[in-house]
Amino acid sequence: QKNPDVVGVIFIMTIDQSKLSTSNTPFAMIDEHSAIPSEQEILFTMHTVFRVVEMKQTAKNNRLWEVQLTITDDNDPQLSTLTNRIKHEVQDPTGWHRMGKLMLKVGHFDQAEELYQELLKNASSDSERAHIYHMLGMLKNQQGKYPEAVKFYEKSLEIKRKTLPEHDASLATSYNNIGLVYDNMGEYSKALEFYEKSLKIREISLPPTHPDLAQSYNNIGMTYYPMGEYSKAFSYLEKALGILRKSLPSTHPHIKSVMNSIAAVKEKL
Repeated sequence: QKNPDVVGVIFIMTIDQSKLSTSNTPFAMIDEHSAIPSEQEILFTMHTVFRVVEMKQTAKNNRLWEVQLTITDDNDPQLSTLTNRIKHEVQDPTGWHRMGKLMLKVGHFDQAEELYQELLKNASSDSERAHIYHMLGMLKNQQGKYPEAVKFYEKSLEIKRKTLPEHDASLATSYNNIGLVYDNMGEYSKALEFYEKSLKIREISLPPTHPDLAQSYNNIGMTYYPMGEYSKAFSYLEKALGILRKSLPSTHPHIKSVMNSIAAVKEKL
């Protein structure tokens, strides 16, 4: 009321009884127990999930929005698909490492760094230390702290090179990620150096239709683009597209992304 720029929101919640599991009680009317009975309070259990159906401005006041919500449950196919996808992306043998990946996924960088630094103190093997340094490198890259990211990735790479075979796929991942950081810094020649090291290993250790191989071709192509090397960019992007068309569904967004990149290169050519 004091600030005219503040926007008000009214939440309208719809609860479809047919969607609720008989084993759960996701909400309860607590009018009789509320300090202010006229407010018709509702208590929801933890982790109750609502789907946003519609958002619209009210007719009488354009600073007031109505948000229509409908309750959902574990049987919701889209919610299940999203949950399963996140579970797949944060896979890790130990719970604390899964937690760290999830924190990175949702952008809780300070908490993730605190967790990984604590895990580093208690790491019991070189492989675990290499993994933690790698995750800290990812964290710093996402924060835009590129020099720090390179240092963590190089620490991880140093351990891996001492403990893994020369053409291990994990080394390729490290080289690729260091290349990504230099790419983000605009140091394209340096980025190419690491991308090519990654590609060399992947061409030896992976089948010719593996998506990671396509990733290497795509990264090299997209690094040649800002360098003005459009013919080279086109060649590598075409290789990436060929692999993705063999290994992914035709509607996969990675295919669309590479096609867009190829279109941009063709325009330059």
